[in-house]
Amino acid sequence: MNGRDKGWLQDYLGVRKDLLQNMAIMGGQEASHPEHFLYQIMQPTGLMYGQSVAEINLPQYKLWDEKERMKILLAESLISSSLLFYNKPVESAEDFSAVILKTLEKIGSFYNNIFPEIATPPKTILGRKKSPIELAEVILDKRIEHATRFEGNFWTHFFHNSLLFLDVFIYGQWIHTNADHIVSDFFRYERDELRFSVVKVIAAAAHANKEVAFEERKLYELFIESTDLSAERRKEALNIFEEGFAFEDINIPSENSWILKKFFLEIGILTIWADKKVEQAELDFLKRFCHYLGFSDEDLENSMIAIEGFVLEHWQQLEYLQDKQDYQLVSDQFIERVSRIAKNNKSRLTKTMGENKDVLLLMKKARSSELTPDEKESVRLVLLKMLKTIPTFVIISLPQRFLTLPILLKILPKTLFSEGMQE
Repeated sequence: MNGRDKGWLQDYLGVRKDLLQNMAIMGGQEASHPEHFLYQIMQPTGLMYGQSVAEINLPQYKLWDEKERMKILLAESLISSSLLFYNKPVESAEDFSAVILKTLEKIGSFYNNIFPEIATPPKTILGRKKSPIELAEVILDKRIEHATRFEGNFWTHFFHNSLLFLDVFIYGQWIHTNADHIVSDFFRYERDELRFSVVKVIAAAAHANKEVAFEERKLYELFIESTDLSAERRKEALNIFEEGFAFEDINIPSENSWILKKFFLEIGILTIWADKKVEQAELDFLKRFCHYLGFSDEDLENSMIAIEGFVLEHWQQLEYLQDKQDYQLVSDQFIERVSRIAKNNKSRLTKTMGENKDVLLLMKKARSSELTPDEKESVRLVLLKMLKTIPTFVIISLPQRFLTLPILLKILPKTLFSEGMQE
């Protein structure tokens, strides 16, 4: 498939049919934490951070440019959101087709009502009514052309493209409504308010250490440029940045969702990362902001792991993000954080290790002779699978390429293998 060709959305649905059908079944079974599942899908792709670096198992995906990849990531996130929040049983191919049709219709109505700047007529010039998939494809093409910027570095991408996450979040609410003028007005208002809340989060984070770095100022200007704010709101945003803004003044209602608050938290973390050094005052700010959002210190730690893991996994594509010394710092911090979690779950890991006799035999062999490349990879995959049994890593994606066998052995408790042999 080719993201530039007409019919790309139809091709995408055909290639991803099995994955999407499983997701629809999960949604129909009323998954206990659909927002957690959506985070699992979106965070590793980079869409929450305005990036399109993640690999998706699609034909010719590596040959696409950034714009095409971002378009596919947005389409997959919107469809995933719809399927995960679908509350009816999906038991047959006919059920699945009906769900997909409804999803595509909702994508069309969502953008035509909430994003009038890219509104698309439901009929062709000759008067033929467009199918839901045709309309959705044209609208997604327009959305990416209108919203995104692909020249520049990580931060340019982040502040121009990360607002696409709000599309997915608001769409997750839209699918449960029957569109009329009042509903559309409400969602357009919500879109503008949420975008302005992001502006406030960035301003508060930039002022966390009472000193706004050059990098943070430039990033703020980039972000304001990308939000489509009115002239009045733009002026207000610039005043907020100059004078500072307390996060306590950010209107985040208590009923707001887990994934939205997670997005705000990670926006704050990345803003503080912008000048390449994190001071104690900034860490203190993040803790206070985390608590204000209703999260615990553990939630902050998990978001730090998620962001660090994403950066480490895609360092080759994001190497302009930080210099080599910073890479080592991020790597060391990530290893230390994951090691603490592994240590706290040592009994779980020991039990799992005791059930993997083949790995224990290979580790015993490694004490006296060199393992073959295949044996090393076999051990690595088992250890990675073991880490994923820890509840924290059910939600947070682990950077699989970064987690080589030597790094995994550094992360896991030193006595794990000897105790596993005694099980």
